[in-house]
Amino acid sequence: MYGEIQVDKVSKAFGGVQALSEVSLTLRPGAVHGLVGANGAGKSTLIRVLAGAVLPDSGQILIDGKAVEIGSPTAASNLRLAFIHQEMSLIPGWDVLRNMALGIKPHTHAGIIDWRPLRARAQAVAERVGMQFSLTTLVDDLTTADQWLVMIGRALMGESRMIAMDEPTASLSAQEAGKLHAIIRSLTDDGEAVVFVSHRLDEVAGLCDDVTVFRDGKTVESAVGRKLSKPELVRAIVGGEVETVGRSESAAVVGEAVLAVESVSDRKKLRDVSLEVRAGEVVGLGGLVGAGRTELARIIYGAEKLTSGRVLYQGKPVRFAEPADAVAKGIGLVPEERRAQGIFLEESIAFNINIATISELRARWLPWLKMRKGRERAQAAADLVTVKAPNVGVKAGKLSGGNQQKVALARWMVDRPQLLILDEPSRGVDVGARAEIHRLVRQFAAEGSAVLAISSDNEELEVLCDRVVVMAEGRVAGELQGQEITQARILELSFNRESEGE
Repeated sequence: MYGEIQVDKVSKAFGGVQALSEVSLTLRPGAVHGLVGANGAGKSTLIRVLAGAVLPDSGQILIDGKAVEIGSPTAASNLRLAFIHQEMSLIPGWDVLRNMALGIKPHTHAGIIDWRPLRARAQAVAERVGMQFSLTTLVDDLTTADQWLVMIGRALMGESRMIAMDEPTASLSAQEAGKLHAIIRSLTDDGEAVVFVSHRLDEVAGLCDDVTVFRDGKTVESAVGRKLSKPELVRAIVGGEVETVGRSESAAVVGEAVLAVESVSDRKKLRDVSLEVRAGEVVGLGGLVGAGRTELARIIYGAEKLTSGRVLYQGKPVRFAEPADAVAKGIGLVPEERRAQGIFLEESIAFNINIATISELRARWLPWLKMRKGRERAQAAADLVTVKAPNVGVKAGKLSGGNQQKVALARWMVDRPQLLILDEPSRGVDVGARAEIHRLVRQFAAEGSAVLAISSDNEELEVLCDRVVVMAEGRVAGELQGQEITQARILELSFNRESEGE
C-alpha cells in the first residue's frame, strides 16, 4: 500500500496575482480526492505544481513523509505521479498505440524500438478501460469520448501511485461518465490516490471520498472521509447562493424560422435529420456523445458536407463552402473545443473578439486597421459579458476556462448573429460562470437571435431551453417543449433505438 501525498502550505503567484496561498491538503491512497472551485480559484495551478510544470514560491510536497522536489514533468513521472489535463494533448496523425506510449521509455535493439512490450502493455490498459477500438486506429478518427479514453490509457501506462484528472467527464455523457467512475474505483481499489477536478458537482458529491474547495487561491472547505452535498459545494465555491437563469415559464416570443434542417444525412453518422430553430428561442440539441449533434452543427456551418437533404437559412436553401461564408451571412459558432478551435490563445482578448468582424475595422482608403476603435468595441463587449481581466490587451491563454468561454461569446456581441450555434456552452466552467453564460444565451434569444445549444448536460438543457431535440444514433429520437423538458425524458430519448427500426 502506498503512503500519503501531502501538500504543505504551498503558495504561488503569477505577475502579482496570488494563484495559491498556503494551500495544504492530503491525498490518501485508495481514495478519490475532489478539487472544486470557480475557474481561476487555484485548482489547475496546484495540479501543475504536482506535475512539475511550475515551481511553488513557498511550501513543500511530501511523499511518504519525505519532502520531494518536483522540478520538471520528468521528476513527477519518476515519482509515479500521472496526469490527465483538461485539454486534449493527443498527437494528430498518430495511432492510439503511439499516443498511449508517449513518455514511456521504449526497449530498443540496435537503435530500433521494440514495440512488442509496449503493445502488450497498451492492450492490457485498453482492456482495463474498455476501449472498443484497435490500437492501430488513428486518434483523428475517434469520437471525443474515445479520445479521452486514450488520454486515460496513456496515464495508466506507467505504474502510477497517483493519477490527477482535470475535467475528465466534461465532454462525456452520463453513461460514459459512469464508465469512467468505475475505472476510477478500480484504481482506488488497487491503492492509487485519484485527484478529481470537476465542475459537475453531482458527480463530485457522489464519487469523491475527500473534497477540498478552493476560492481565490485558498482552501475554504475541506472534508476528509465524508461527502459534501451539491448545495454545500455551491455555497462553499461562491460564498453564498447562486441565482440561476433559465427559460421563462411563459411561452417564448418567437418569430419566423431562422434555421430549418430538412432530412439531412451525411456519409458518416447523420440519417434523415430534421429540426427548426426560430427567432427568439433557444433550442437544445441533446443526446449521448457521438449521437451526431456536433456533426449536424458542422454541416449547418459549412465545415462538413451533407450527402442528402437541405439546410434553409432565413427561408432560403444554403450550402456554405466554408465557415467564413456562414459568418458573413450572420451565423455565429462557439465550438466544443474552445482552446483548440474557438480561441487564439497567444492573441489578445481584443483580437479574439474582433476577429469575426475584422473587415469593419479597415480604414476606408488605407491598408491598415482602426486599432483604437477595435479596442473600444472589444472592451465594451468584454464588459457586457463580464470577462475578468485588467484590459482587452491580455492574452486569451492567460484567462480561466470560464473567461475564455465568455470571450468566445463576446465575439458575437459585437455584431449580433441571426443564428448562434453553441456546442457545449458551459463545458468546464464553474457554477457562477455557468449562470452568467446562461444569462447571455437568454439575452441573445430575447433580442431576436435564434440559438441552437448542444449540450451533454441534461440539467442545462432542462433549465435553459424552450425546446429540446434529442438525437440517438444519428437520428432525431424525439422533441420536447415546455414542461415536457425534464432530465429523465431527455435521458430516455437519448437511449431510444426505435429510430433504427428495432
